[in-house]
Amino acid sequence: MHSNLDSTKDDLPLMANTSHMLVRHYVLDLTVDFDRKVIGGSAVLFFEAGKEYCQLNYTSKESWCSQMDARCKTGASESVNTEAKSVGAHSSTSCNNDLVASVSCEKDKNGNHGNRGQTFGISSSQEDCCDTKDDGSEDFVLVLDCCDLSVLKVEEVDVSAVFGIEKLIRPGSGNLPQELTDLRNVTVQKLVALPAGCWQEQHNFYLQCSRAPGCGELPFVTDAWSLQIRKPGVHNPGRFPHALRIRYETKPEGGSVRWTYDQNSRPCVYTAGSPINNRALFPCQEPPVAMSTWQAQIQSPDGTVVLMSGENSAGPTQTEEAVSTWFYYVTMPMPASTFTIAVGHWIEVKGEVDSSFHTNDLSLLFSSTDCKQKYLKYCSHMEYPCRFQSPAAQVQAVIPHRVFAPCCLREKCNEVLLPLLPQCLMAAHNVLGTHPFARLDVLIVPAGFSSLGMSSPHIIFLSQSVLSGRSHLCGTRVCHEIAHAWFGLAIGARDWTEEWISEGFATYLEDIFWAHVQKLSLQEAKEQHELKALLRWRLLRDEVENSEEELQVLRPKKEYIGDVSASGASIVKHALNPGKTFMQVHYLKGYFLLWFLANKIGEEKYLKFFRQFVQAFHGQLILSQDFLHMLLESFPELNSQGLSIDVTYQEWLDTAGIPKV
Repeated sequence: MHSNLDSTKDDLPLMANTSHMLVRHYVLDLTVDFDRKVIGGSAVLFFEAGKEYCQLNYTSKESWCSQMDARCKTGASESVNTEAKSVGAHSSTSCNNDLVASVSCEKDKNGNHGNRGQTFGISSSQEDCCDTKDDGSEDFVLVLDCCDLSVLKVEEVDVSAVFGIEKLIRPGSGNLPQELTDLRNVTVQKLVALPAGCWQEQHNFYLQCSRAPGCGELPFVTDAWSLQIRKPGVHNPGRFPHALRIRYETKPEGGSVRWTYDQNSRPCVYTAGSPINNRALFPCQEPPVAMSTWQAQIQSPDGTVVLMSGENSAGPTQTEEAVSTWFYYVTMPMPASTFTIAVGHWIEVKGEVDSSFHTNDLSLLFSSTDCKQKYLKYCSHMEYPCRFQSPAAQVQAVIPHRVFAPCCLREKCNEVLLPLLPQCLMAAHNVLGTHPFARLDVLIVPAGFSSLGMSSPHIIFLSQSVLSGRSHLCGTRVCHEIAHAWFGLAIGARDWTEEWISEGFATYLEDIFWAHVQKLSLQEAKEQHELKALLRWRLLRDEVENSEEELQVLRPKKEYIGDVSASGASIVKHALNPGKTFMQVHYLKGYFLLWFLANKIGEEKYLKFFRQFVQAFHGQLILSQDFLHMLLESFPELNSQGLSIDVTYQEWLDTAGIPKV
């Protein structure tokens, strides 16, 4: 832990010791209680030992299997980064028992590959090692990010009690650990490491494990920002339980959830998203490096609709009188901060289906044969069922989408939002190619929503204010939020203070998408872009003149971007500073940097580069340097114009004509 982490200041601490242990999957079983204004139930977390104890070796799957054999012979807990952390339907045939028993070493049916090079800040150059020997030191403490939660019980889960899970331990692989804790950990590591082609089988095991009996309560303490768990006598992460069940309740005042009433005065609740993300919704690891998948079973009163970050379009199942159950899952690993839920008396707004938006024209994805051949060879992210490797997904210009709103806004949504949504989705596909997510829900949230929109995996929150007036306000905002599917979600920032990677790109791309929707000529689009740039420049100038200087910096941690302590803890600079709430520096300065580069390069070549960048980095976390390095490699002529990676970001902005900070 950083010695300078002071939770009384305006810097938000990320306490989780992700270098020691990483959550790779969450199973949530929660009940929404509107009378008490709490969400309660259990979260089951599945871990693997972190990079300080298991350096991940991204090699071929043949090597992966031999490493797994060696670990079983020595009784070591595993860390194999061929992750297909996934969840699926309750019934599954994607992996038969023989396949699970052998843990197939062939490339999965989706054509996915393991990591290549350095990803998520974990070095690929060091050899695998996993030390599970007790060293006589004090007990190891697992630290999770947690705030405003009533934690009731923490227990180890007996995954060995799940029927059939012993098949994950391959026969003939050598002597297995004698101690039950080590055997359970080996089992969890094999479950975590199942190939992407087995994601449905993996999901079923996760679900069964979440319902397995406990095998011992663990002592824990909570403070303002964390939940700290230990197991007496266990001195390192390798032997710490790799499957934990945490029973808890949220608090009505918790900062991650908002209890309110919709526009029809019916009770509802939704996740606020910031400034503390999801740590007041469930105990989790909030540093972006903790990429995980999840599945959730949510029970809510009959008549309510549960929307969530999930790949499936869930429907209610009657489980008991006056209670409905909704089940969602994701197979793409993402930071826990991207998880979103909304429960209320929403209705689905339906209109006539325009089949013209459902096309399989390959030209919508690729502007040239060269681009197709060069940039669809492989994926560089950790393994999961990736849409970028699916030929059907590549040509799906408009993904399935739904619109939800309170009853009183049905007509307005039908008139303004519903016709725009497929057009905006198609425009985004025209520019960036494959949609990273298989479907989309759009929810009009209550009047107290603090921004115009918020994008999460598979779901967008929109303020009702975007429905007012003509379609321009609604269309541009929808384009902005759709852009986040690529920049902010499929490609995330490794450090939360680099918000411009999400907001700057979305602000720039909303203009590009909206010009496509309007079918503007090149000259008309140019004039519209220039007008918006002028308006944004004036807004930025006013902000610079009337705000604290330290809040005007695009990268407030400067050269310390991406830095974490030995345990993995870090801080989000200025995240709790109330003044930052009203700042748009990461939107506007990020936009102007991208706009400046577009004018240097030319829009057509620049947007083609964007598509190449998405293909190279989707499913990964990046820093500013990753974007700028690839840009300068792709356009070496920029170096002759005095732009280089050695030039500070402030100089880039000054060159772009931004007011000096």
